[in-house]
Amino acid sequence: MESVPAGRKKQPNVCRECHRVVEGEACALCGTSNLSTDWTGYLVIIDPEHSEIAQKMNIKLAGRYALKVR
Repeated sequence: MESVPAGRKKQPNVCRECHRVVEGEACALCGTSNLSTDWTGYLVIIDPEHSEIAQKMNIKLAGRYALKVR
């Protein structure tokens, strides 16, 4: 297990395929295990049907997403 310096939280994993913030070792949305901790921009989509940002990012489900994943 990685140690994290005091006062700093561990960066959550993000799916490189769909940009969803992931709990665990694989993405529950698309099923891939291609995850990254190198990402920027945090986006919470509550109502994807009425969100212009969700439509531009092709997000169909509510949830937490990263804007840029490396």
